[in-house]
Amino acid sequence: MIRARTSAGYALAVLTFINLFNYLDRWVVAAVVESIKRSELHLSDTQLGLVGTGFIFVYTLTSPIFGSLGDRRTRPPLIALGVALWSIATALAGFARGFTSLFSARSAVGIGEAAYGTIAPALLADSFPLEKRGRVFATFFAAIPIGSAAGYVLGGLVDKHFGWRAAFWIAGTPGLVLSLLVLFVVDPPRGAQDPDMLKQPPGGYAHLLRNKPYILTVLGYGAYTFALGGLAFWMPAFLERARGMSRSEATVTFGAIALVTGFVGTFAGGWLGDFFLRWTKQSYLWVSGIATLLAAPVTYVAVSNPHRTVYLNAIVIAELLIFASTGPVNSAIVNAVAPGERATALGLSVFVMHLLGDIPSPPLIGKISDATSLEHAFLIVPIAIVISGAIWSFAAWRGRAT
Repeated sequence: MIRARTSAGYALAVLTFINLFNYLDRWVVAAVVESIKRSELHLSDTQLGLVGTGFIFVYTLTSPIFGSLGDRRTRPPLIALGVALWSIATALAGFARGFTSLFSARSAVGIGEAAYGTIAPALLADSFPLEKRGRVFATFFAAIPIGSAAGYVLGGLVDKHFGWRAAFWIAGTPGLVLSLLVLFVVDPPRGAQDPDMLKQPPGGYAHLLRNKPYILTVLGYGAYTFALGGLAFWMPAFLERARGMSRSEATVTFGAIALVTGFVGTFAGGWLGDFFLRWTKQSYLWVSGIATLLAAPVTYVAVSNPHRTVYLNAIVIAELLIFASTGPVNSAIVNAVAPGERATALGLSVFVMHLLGDIPSPPLIGKISDATSLEHAFLIVPIAIVISGAIWSFAAWRGRAT
């Protein structure tokens, strides 16, 4: 028992730490958007938006493949391969000579992240019991704001002192070492923590498409990812262009806000999901839906009010509420399917939520910005947040009797 707990704790620590670098590598590009735009590459906002979604596009297409492999093969070597691949691709972006080479390098990041993002949560679900998963996933996904903030801050500071190319080189290198840590993670038996579900055989993608609670949760995640992806990619540029901040101030300010609110909001949401589980099996969806609905009007204030005190406080509150759903909604996804199809389910959820979410949102916001202004383009974000919260709340209400 002690050995099992130690193995589970090591797996959580290593995978969470790597998840931090996952998001650092993912969002370092957002910190250097303005520098790339003004560089010798001469890219438009539409092209920059496409760079932002290049890796997401590949990530989306390859996630179902790695999800299927994750339910049939030994998981730590697949994860290690993914970490090494995305790290090399991140560093290669620093050698870009135009739109095509930059887009290709950032797109290749998606192959590595697909191997990690679909398999790691499934492995953690098999390492911890149901009643702890909200907090476990809150810990794992708390690396999202920390890593994202590190990407903004590191990218901004390195860009300022050494240029935007160096930001990619420094961000990508550590992953080659981190990939080795995964090889020491114990791969637990699938369904080890869900004895009541062992009799449910995995059904593949056709079976998942008939799972209404799962589908509703993923559709809500798509709208959520549309909003979050647009905010994460364009917010530093928004603060610089529309609110008059300097480039380094914009990246460091938003990075610091994302760090604190993401850490607090993610842990609070995970704790609330576990706490209310004693009264309703839909607690994870209720927490996600209500928090997201509350975030919508605050986000509107954050992107529409020009007064510094108002919009900064609104950004803080909105981010707290948005991040509160991160742990619970991922718990809802893995709990809605059989243990033997969790990686497959996560792969399909990645495909759907990014296809509907942050593949279209950065270039769409960029396109609207080119036609009008970035401030006007940002008004689409609160609408997506409302849709997300409404879908999750409906899914929770629909399943309230179970």
